[in-house]
Amino acid sequence: MNLHLSALLLLLVILLPSGKGMFGNDGVKVRTCTSRKAVCFFGCPPGYQWIAFCHNILSCCKNMTRFQPPQAKEPWSH
Repeated sequence: MNLHLSALLLLLVILLPSGKGMFGNDGVKVRTCTSRKAVCFFGCPPGYQWIAFCHNILSCCKNMTRFQPPQAKEPWSH
């Protein structure tokens, strides 16, 4: 039982914060970060530029408007 619970928690920790979910991840809105027109993630996804830290472990990331890498485009968008 404990092994199954540990495996489930590990899976959640690995997949959810990184934004690899089925429908994407919009980040967390923190006032200090939104004042810079950015959002907080557990590490910036492709297409976002790192600005500062949010609450010690989160990263304040701003969406890049110029020179976005091809990985930043959603596969289902046109």
